[in-house]
Amino acid sequence: MKKVLFAITMVFSCFFISCNDKAGGISAAAQKNLDAMHGINKCIATKDFTKLGDFIAEEGIDHAGETGDIKGLTNMKAELTKMVAAYDSSTTTIIREMADDEYVMAWQRYAGILKTDQMGMKAGEKYNMTALEVAKFKDGKAVEHWSFVEPAEMMKMMGGMPPPAAPVASGDTLKGTAPKKDK
Repeated sequence: MKKVLFAITMVFSCFFISCNDKAGGISAAAQKNLDAMHGINKCIATKDFTKLGDFIAEEGIDHAGETGDIKGLTNMKAELTKMVAAYDSSTTTIIREMADDEYVMAWQRYAGILKTDQMGMKAGEKYNMTALEVAKFKDGKAVEHWSFVEPAEMMKMMGGMPPPAAPVASGDTLKGTAPKKDK
């Protein structure tokens, strides 16, 4: 009886293993998309955009352009070339990433030193920020990209970071917010 149960268990195990086409929990398409996102990051890190077309579709759109959408691979190369020229000692660290057959989402930390005044900061200043990068893929190449920056970091970049508010003690009201009393 033990031999029969063992044989049945082995047959079912082999069946379920063979039905799973996702080695390591990620499909081949998702892994290809993730590899493409890593390739884009490598192009930026090395400041070499000759292989960018291996990872971004010719008709791709970057919705994170400084002045709006950047359409087409040629325009993205030009924008990235301009961007990396403004930084020195730049690093990108992936905090967490997720991928499926259509999207890659990467929470990334960027750090470095600015060569020119920008993002509300002066040349020579260090920057350290995080963003969520989201890219949509088709046939293993990015066709759309969005970047989401934390609001406080965005305000700092815009030069409008207000000082933190003073704490309010229990029972106190903020000036100008107390209800008016009728006389």
